[in-house]
Amino acid sequence: MTTSPTPRPIVARLWPSTLASQLIILLLAAIVAAQAFSIWIFQDERRIALVAAARDNLLSRAVSLAELMEDTPANLQDRILVASSSRFAVFWLGDTPLAPAPGKSRFERRLQGYMADRLEHGQTVHLNILADERRGPRGREAHDDDDPPRWRDVPRHERPANLRKIMNKPEDLSLSIRMSDGRWLNVATSYRPPAGDFLPLIVQLSITALLMVLIIGFAVRRVTRPLKELSVAAEKFGRGEQQPPLTPSGPSEVRSLTSAFNDMQDRLTRFVRDRTRMLAAISHDLRTPITSLRLRAEFIEDEENRDKMIETLEEMAAMTEAALRFARDDAQAETAENADLGAILEALAGDQQDLGHQCTVETEGRIVLPCRPVALKRALRNLIENGIRYGDRVSVHAARSAGEALIRITDEGPGIPEERLKDVFEPFVRLEESRSEETGGIGLGLAITRSIIHAHGGRIDLKNRPGGGLEADVRLPLGANK
Repeated sequence: MTTSPTPRPIVARLWPSTLASQLIILLLAAIVAAQAFSIWIFQDERRIALVAAARDNLLSRAVSLAELMEDTPANLQDRILVASSSRFAVFWLGDTPLAPAPGKSRFERRLQGYMADRLEHGQTVHLNILADERRGPRGREAHDDDDPPRWRDVPRHERPANLRKIMNKPEDLSLSIRMSDGRWLNVATSYRPPAGDFLPLIVQLSITALLMVLIIGFAVRRVTRPLKELSVAAEKFGRGEQQPPLTPSGPSEVRSLTSAFNDMQDRLTRFVRDRTRMLAAISHDLRTPITSLRLRAEFIEDEENRDKMIETLEEMAAMTEAALRFARDDAQAETAENADLGAILEALAGDQQDLGHQCTVETEGRIVLPCRPVALKRALRNLIENGIRYGDRVSVHAARSAGEALIRITDEGPGIPEERLKDVFEPFVRLEESRSEETGGIGLGLAITRSIIHAHGGRIDLKNRPGGGLEADVRLPLGANK
């Protein structure tokens, strides 16, 4: 029974799995965040500069207008005031001051002193700021004892036409200058800088992001492409396929990694080849003395001792031949190819059925995997024959499981003691104490099977079934052919 993989969280599923995509997204997010923060800072500084410039301009106009009113005939004053007013500021003369008291904050007092120094007639100045550059409109923090100026406080006959419109907004400044005739030159303003046009900024940010994606994509591809080639080569080498040395490319660190992989592959290949040759040589050299001893044993007169010695020598000869077959098969360097796992299992089961054994195969769908077919057949045949030898009836089931091919071979035999499950994979280890090839073999079958499975990048596990019998699970990578 296969277990379904745990569902991944939606964030993990949306997050790209490749290194190139992750680096591009992270760097792009950092660039966008930095650009947005810079735009926010500079936009705020721009607004502060515009508000300060407008305020200074207004105060200069108010000083000039107050001096002009002192020297202008009464019949022309209203016309000058109307001409000086705008959509953001309104000037008028009246008996009631718009700012009833001088400002108390440090900034207000500094501005009042600045205006008083510039007024040649020594007029009194009341200035109330109801907003500042950084925090925008605010309550009258410096005038907690007084109500802020309101347009309703101005007598109806003194109100300019657009006073209500300006003072209904969060006005920036209220100014009153006492003239020499006792009247007040009042100024109300609600200047706000125009809303920023973000379209040019968005276009600029988009072009920057696009250029960065292209540059980063090129740089990351230069790193990840040799890493991907190295990953594919390592996977094939792990399955026992002979790979030509990779050509180092990319940054120096990646080139060093590729060179190290080439050296490792060469050393491991030479080590395995030397070990196989040594095994083949030892096995071959043992055949002559074993044959000589076999001939000498025939002349022993004691029949019981002669039979035991001949039986032992025949067992030694069988071990030698098995070792030679293993060395020859390992040295053949079979080429890997895509094979139909169901067809391989059906062929093996058919061979056992022809011999009169009970062997059934069940395959869930068509499973194609890269392998060395002859070597894989030998490994699976060893497992099936081992099950038939001890359990009579064998069932084989194959299915896909988490990107792997799962082959489950079960029998109805006595099983294996739990403490010996791992020992049976060691060469020449047999659980059958009779040391008879007919009942226990020579102890190389499962060792060869595990070696072949590992050479394909897979793994094998043995476990006892609850109802009796042994279960062998073989997992092989499907590679790109799923």
